[in-house]
Amino acid sequence: MTAQVARAVTARGPYPLAMRVRDELGELFPDVEFAEAFAERGRPGWSPGQLALVTVLQFAENLTDRAAAHRVRYGMDFKYALGLELDDPGFDASVLSEFRARLVEYSLEEKVLDLLLTALRDRGLVKAGGKQRTDSTRVLAAVRDLNRLELAGETLRAALETLACAAPDWLADALPVREWAERYGPRTDSWHPPASKVKRAEMALVYGRDGFLLLEAVHSPAAPVWLRDLPALRILRTVWMQNYHRTVTEAGTEVKRRESEDLPPGRLRLASPYDCEDGRVPPRAVVWPALRLALVPWL
Repeated sequence: MTAQVARAVTARGPYPLAMRVRDELGELFPDVEFAEAFAERGRPGWSPGQLALVTVLQFAENLTDRAAAHRVRYGMDFKYALGLELDDPGFDASVLSEFRARLVEYSLEEKVLDLLLTALRDRGLVKAGGKQRTDSTRVLAAVRDLNRLELAGETLRAALETLACAAPDWLADALPVREWAERYGPRTDSWHPPASKVKRAEMALVYGRDGFLLLEAVHSPAAPVWLRDLPALRILRTVWMQNYHRTVTEAGTEVKRRESEDLPPGRLRLASPYDCEDGRVPPRAVVWPALRLALVPWL
């Protein structure tokens, strides 16, 4: 049924990449290739072969984990490629992060691209040693970088939502609301990140500078002291400490992203401003209307 509906939907339009992959290459990543990293006992989980395919597709289409999970849940092309039923609910975005971590833990990070390149070479689509050659570590690093970009934007946005709910008058007076209303209005997993690596790096630095500006405003003598103790602001401080740093130069203070080797271990890093141990961040459904009301004069 999934195949019939997907082909009917795409009959008059461009044929999606994910569907071409399924038609041309079939099963790219057999589960047996990843067997050593996954236990035979315990609660059934997602197929590692399917997660490997999602990882490749999200790299090809420049998707974050949340955006990729959204495509699996709602995208006909991804359901087709993965062989899922129409009513399959998909998985939480954290599953992809856990899958990549397990690949690295068991030294299987090279397996994904090796299997893909073998399939492409067997069908004469690439030649050994050609320009198409890449490596899985680059794919995993690129996906991780997209998720760091989303994390920064969504963490800052969550902090702004909380402040709009808790102190709307202070927020309107303390920050450039007109400019930030456009930048942090939509949720970060509802837009597609820039395709250019340079533009993504610029966006990450914009997030970094804005985050430090917000933290400075919250900690200024003119700000209510209790704002500093809001859970969303504590999460913002932690995420910024883990992902950014500032250096003093002759031209002034410069904001930079931390390099991979400077990041804390994965088990210690926050991966979402909402799914954390604190558990007290105001729900988005509650604070978003408050943010809209606070920004109405500028929209």
